[in-house]
Amino acid sequence: MMVMGTGRNRFSRGMAFLALLVAGVMLTAASALAEEQSLPVLRVAYTEFPPIEYRNAEGKADGMVIELTRKVAREAGYEPEFIYLPVGRIYLYLRNGQVDVWPGLTGIPSLREDVLESWVSPVPVELNAWYVETTPPLTHFDDLRGRTVIVIGGYTYGVLLERLQEAGDITITEAPNHRSGIDMLKRNRGDYLLDYLRPVQEILTHPSDRLIRNSKVRTRNSAWLFSLASPRSSTLRDEFDDAYLRLAERGEVPPPRKISKGFFIPGFPEDLQP
Repeated sequence: MMVMGTGRNRFSRGMAFLALLVAGVMLTAASALAEEQSLPVLRVAYTEFPPIEYRNAEGKADGMVIELTRKVAREAGYEPEFIYLPVGRIYLYLRNGQVDVWPGLTGIPSLREDVLESWVSPVPVELNAWYVETTPPLTHFDDLRGRTVIVIGGYTYGVLLERLQEAGDITITEAPNHRSGIDMLKRNRGDYLLDYLRPVQEILTHPSDRLIRNSKVRTRNSAWLFSLASPRSSTLRDEFDDAYLRLAERGEVPPPRKISKGFFIPGFPEDLQP
């Protein structure tokens, strides 16, 4: 009987310890959740630009810069609320303060008076002219004259689209997305597709995509763009930059990039160069 009683006592003590352990874990998780929920919310706009930023199959914000934004925002003391928008709507919301920040591109002329750009630039972004192998490569901006250029709907290319539309000898046709743009090229519905490197690289998976070539048009820097409609825009930018540098020192994000003027294809409009 004593042996059985000892066994029951050990079992009871073990169950009590397990219950305390589970309670401790739950308390820690609840505490972390409460702390996370107590952080001030930062409204972060994002758009369809895979693999940099995009909405995934679950309808949630995803991508390399989205993950960076989560880390940096929380390190700076904010909880990001991601809001999926087309690019044109992002511009509007940055102007009127409906969003606080957008992980976008630097040097957008139409936003020059409306945003503060972070000093930190997470990733470089490269714009290319894509074409099938039987089309000559693009070596000068004037090579687009007399041609049909496919563009992605909703993209402004940093006002470059306006310059193409103003040219009287360039025909513009629109594709709804990156995959459609490539398919239009292969069906001879355009001579060049103006699109960014990483999104297109993500979808070049079909066997016939081996016919696709590309010429670099320009490189740009990414940044966090803070709405000047917010009275705390300057503070937010400083907090984000400082948070990124702290994370970089701990090896949790890539080291800060050196910012340069970047590459421009010969003949690229001078007024659109920084």
